[in-house]
Amino acid sequence: MPAKVLVVDDEPGIRRVLTGYLEAAGFEVTEASTGEEAVSLVRRALPDVVLLDVMLPDVDGIEVLRRLRTFSQVYVLLVTARAEETDTLVGLAVGADDYVSKPFSPREVVARVRAVLRRGRAASAGATRLLFAGLTIDPGSREVDAADHSVRLSALEFDLLVALAGAPGRVFSRRQLLEQVWGGDFFGDERVVDVHIRNLRKSLGDDASRPRIIGTVRGVGYKFLLDPA
Repeated sequence: MPAKVLVVDDEPGIRRVLTGYLEAAGFEVTEASTGEEAVSLVRRALPDVVLLDVMLPDVDGIEVLRRLRTFSQVYVLLVTARAEETDTLVGLAVGADDYVSKPFSPREVVARVRAVLRRGRAASAGATRLLFAGLTIDPGSREVDAADHSVRLSALEFDLLVALAGAPGRVFSRRQLLEQVWGGDFFGDERVVDVHIRNLRKSLGDDASRPRIIGTVRGVGYKFLLDPA
């Protein structure tokens, strides 16, 4: 079954070009021109990846992303103008997995889509549950339980947690996490790691000032603090 991609943009020309390149690469593509239509299609079509433009005519992309994260873990690549750095950081904080800046190369977009799907498969490979005191991570079902409660994570947050928990005590630099989770072809801002770590801690109920699960190694990066059960 080909992976499904939802392209959300109010400009028909952009949708047409992206759809052409993605279909040529073997993806099944659905299009939406408004935010409301995008939310509805994610519920009905269950895409694997959403390419979401920030500037939409009815509901802006950041609000669409907020709505999606109430019911879906789908990978979301935010499409922004280069001047919209604030939108990029806000989008990452809300739950975007990656971003692409306009103007972009359609080939770059196809590569980014392939990258997020590839890392998703890698995070689930082996399907061996990771057990720690008060925390269970199941790569096969992509489920996390903390203190006997199910934790909702975005697809990328889950991948990031698996990367850290797979090597307890190891210190990962931001660049190492980018290469392992985002892929070696990622060339964006390393601050995306900090934003997703912050989101991950919040979801797990981990206090950054007194961390129990994910620690910060100043000037270096992050490490997983729990010992295997």
